[in-house]
Amino acid sequence: MTSASTGPGNAFAVRDFRFFVAMRLPASLAIQMQSVAVGWQVYDLTHKAISLGYVGLAQFLPIFGFALLAGHVADRFDRRRVLTACLALQLVASALLFFLARRGGTEVWPIYGVLVLFGIARAFSAPATQALLPGLVPQESLGSAFAWNSSLFQTMTIAGPAVGGLLYGAGSDVVYAVSGVMFAVSILATLAIGAPARAAASRGVSWESLIAGIRFIRARPEILGAISLDLFAVLFGGAAALLPVYARDILDIGPVGLGLLRSAPALGAVLVGLFLAHRSLGRHAGRTMFAGVAVFGVATIVFGFSTNFLLSLAALATLGAADMVSVFVRQNLVLRATPDAMRGRVNAVNFLFVGASNELGEMESGLTASWFGAVGAVVAGGVGTLLVMALWLWRFPALKNVDRLEDIQTA
Repeated sequence: MTSASTGPGNAFAVRDFRFFVAMRLPASLAIQMQSVAVGWQVYDLTHKAISLGYVGLAQFLPIFGFALLAGHVADRFDRRRVLTACLALQLVASALLFFLARRGGTEVWPIYGVLVLFGIARAFSAPATQALLPGLVPQESLGSAFAWNSSLFQTMTIAGPAVGGLLYGAGSDVVYAVSGVMFAVSILATLAIGAPARAAASRGVSWESLIAGIRFIRARPEILGAISLDLFAVLFGGAAALLPVYARDILDIGPVGLGLLRSAPALGAVLVGLFLAHRSLGRHAGRTMFAGVAVFGVATIVFGFSTNFLLSLAALATLGAADMVSVFVRQNLVLRATPDAMRGRVNAVNFLFVGASNELGEMESGLTASWFGAVGAVVAGGVGTLLVMALWLWRFPALKNVDRLEDIQTA
């Protein structure tokens, strides 16, 4: 590991952190671009909200099926090689989407099939990525690295949908081609990371080893509370899956407008992330996380009722800012408290929860929208988020009482 001077912004003084960022940014950009293209393409073919739910389900099922094995792989093998293989698989998925788009056709099941492949790659890449990061910077730079990692990722979440929406005007095949190039750039950056990727000693797969991450999280109620709160809050409050419906049928703003809607939450998240990259969250981190979830729920309700484009953008930006606070606290809790030898397995469980809240949340949103309409589904989700927040305040006092994140010690 390259040494760096102490200070709030010193993570970028570390060479391998810079290459880590160079890997994450183009890959994140590609994922967000593809998300816009796939969502619009599927809804344009079917005109059914439930079809957008299947987009999320196709990506969640591999995450659910491979999560424990993916964590074991991240702890047993060189995490850089695992990431390289996953990025290569994502490049293949982009190529397949490109050829499907060029071929044309009205069936969506081949797209779902490629999304399953994409979900497999994400299942293995996420725990390896999160487990690799803490070993790249000194302990005193972790807070800076976490905040920069999240805020830069959110920056791509802004740029990706906007660029994807613009490129979609030239054809979905163009979006998929550019995404493939971005994945190729990420592969080159991953190969340049030179810091030792610390992992547990090589050993065979056993049931005890696979569930070690689950046991670790269950033994830490503040971590279990943070992860499960994020799961249910976003599961009920996620409006992202229905943005194509809002863009096409409610706000009438087209694919470019859809890109802006998808970018708005990330804009709010980036502003908060940049603040956290330079300043400590301070005391009462647990209570701050609960406040962020409450704001997330209220902003979701406002967006659900809105028929004004600017108000919708403002609500989504507020939603993203609140979510960034929750993500920052959860990420610090998980990575600071977890020994390096278990980070892959613990982050695999974490990603399973996050994947459930995002991809499975898309399925939930699509299903409820088919019953109650898009507006009813989003508003009900926001109310559900507020109810979950209130229940977790009572159920997980250890999370509520978390004070300074910097004081968290590895178990």
